[in-house]
Amino acid sequence: MITVLRALLALTLVAALAGCSAGSTAYSSPSADSITIGFSAAPANLDFTRTDGAAIPQALLDNVYQGLVHLDANGAIVPQLATSWTVSPDRRTYDFQLRPGVTFTDGEPFTADTVKFSIDRVRTDWTISLKSAMTVVDHVEAVDPRHARVVLKQPSNGWLFTMASRVGAMFAPNGVRDLATTPVGTGPYQLDRFNRGDSLVLKANPGYWGPKPAYGRVVLKYFQDPTALNNALLSNGIDVISSVQAPDSLAQFASDERFTTIQGTTTAEVVLSFNNAKAPLNDKRVRQALTFGIDRKALLDTAWAGKGLLIGSMVPPSDPWYEDLSTVYPYDPAKAKQLLADAGQQHLTLRLRIPNLPYAVDSAQVIRSQLAAIGVTVSIEELDFPAVWLKQVFTGHDFDMSIVAHVEARDIVTFGNPKYYWGYSNPTVTQLLAEADTGTPEQQIADMKQVARTINADAAADWLFLLPNLIVAKKGITGLPPNQVGEAFDLSALGRA
Repeated sequence: MITVLRALLALTLVAALAGCSAGSTAYSSPSADSITIGFSAAPANLDFTRTDGAAIPQALLDNVYQGLVHLDANGAIVPQLATSWTVSPDRRTYDFQLRPGVTFTDGEPFTADTVKFSIDRVRTDWTISLKSAMTVVDHVEAVDPRHARVVLKQPSNGWLFTMASRVGAMFAPNGVRDLATTPVGTGPYQLDRFNRGDSLVLKANPGYWGPKPAYGRVVLKYFQDPTALNNALLSNGIDVISSVQAPDSLAQFASDERFTTIQGTTTAEVVLSFNNAKAPLNDKRVRQALTFGIDRKALLDTAWAGKGLLIGSMVPPSDPWYEDLSTVYPYDPAKAKQLLADAGQQHLTLRLRIPNLPYAVDSAQVIRSQLAAIGVTVSIEELDFPAVWLKQVFTGHDFDMSIVAHVEARDIVTFGNPKYYWGYSNPTVTQLLAEADTGTPEQQIADMKQVARTINADAAADWLFLLPNLIVAKKGITGLPPNQVGEAFDLSALGRA
């Protein structure tokens, strides 16, 4: 399988060098009304209510689908389809005033009934793990067409924040028949066509309630190979690299006056996940040994050209409860060997099943080499992402270790769910997360810090580094996001200088 994949990637590179974007469809040089953006991870389908992974909301959230609220470039919650909201003194009732004159692309009006339908549907029809964010909702009322009321079972510090994610997307009641191929939203764009694995083309929504987007046509073009992605920009096949997948290549763009580079931060923790529910990784000593056996600074320098941030936890600096825990487990091969001996695991062999994405592939090679030095044999298996990795690792839990970037904001809460793919179970963490959600903002910060310290002490995973936001674009393109602090790659702000 890997040999075939490499052959395909080689063909992709040849196509890019020939001056066209890789894949089955070639696009000519962009017109003044069109822009083409290169991405690395392609969506398997267009239904993020039943398909996990970041690629679908990255393309569709804020662009096709919108919510009552969304996150601005600094991670603050701001209005979107709601113009304002109030919260009751007991912090259980949210009253949203809705934007007038909003319609879906199928012609249905957006009203308070839509809000009720969409929130109720998360609990009844969604299948992805993020649906649990709506379990705190008691009921939703359509007070009048422009006034929706959401009543929670208990106070929740996190609920409104999750409403800015895909969980808060609003759906037309008659537009959910075929979400995998036909999204129906209220955003500035609507689907033109979707060529699975190759491209997703959006066109301006003529009935959009807000300002007309600067580009009438946006092509999201997908590349598995980072060299092909870079060459597509160099050869005029695309206009923007949404996230550079070969950071050591930045120099070639910096020295080229045709391009500009944006460097910021993200919420994407690159995690070496352990299967905590499966021997031998259900032994804390083994997990700690592996963590002591990895030199994360050397890994970052080798695999990602030193770009990114060592964090040591599932908390990026954009969260209020961030603490730098990257030095808790310093590189210590001798200590790692001793812990393995104490656990009776001196001759350990582990399967590292990873998505076929550059950061994961490059990091895996370093990890295999470093763990070999402490007597651990690592076999690397590259899986097609997202479909195969999601099915076998994320859903099937068939792995010892994996590497994936968790891009969802405030996803530390997944460590409170023993059914999540890494199988971590700690009642103290679950209780702290619950108390953090219902307590005062000050209690939330204190409890969340304790959660991060606890899962770090347990070596529940090894947080390798935080991905940087590295964008390269043709000069004159404006409105690109300096930071990626949410799930969406917002196209509505794009413009021309």
